Amino acid sequence: MEISISGGIVRRVRGDQDAPMAGLAIQARTIAGFLPLMCARMGAKVVHNVDANYTGIRFDTRVGPVVLEMPMGDQPYRLVQEFIEPDEKGRTEVEMRRFPQIYKPQGIALMTSEFLRTRGFLK
Repeated sequence: MEISISGGIVRRVRGDQDAPMAGLAIQARTIAGFLPLMCARMGAKVVHNVDANYTGIRFDTRVGPVVLEMPMGDQPYRLVQEFIEPDEKGRTEVEMRRFPQIYKPQGIALMTSEFLRTRGFLK
């Protein structure tokens, strides 16, 4: 499933009609296709967030949403936990892990799922 966030409005992306065909969107779909079943059960969705300026894969984990943000340019992949409310320091997210772009989509999917599984984010 894919969703798009723009202007604070969340919309479902439907197949060929609304789906962005930019390089990052295709990359996110490719990585999502290699995720194991346990990630799919946790509600893994490809997200195109115009407001926060990222494309990525969002996991609805048992401790809150976690997003694998796709890199722009030479930036690394980022695995970020998003907070529903800002914490005591005013942060709305915390970066948990970075992956360099040297890995293939299968490797990124495996590293992401194993990181989430071993840290207790997935059941």
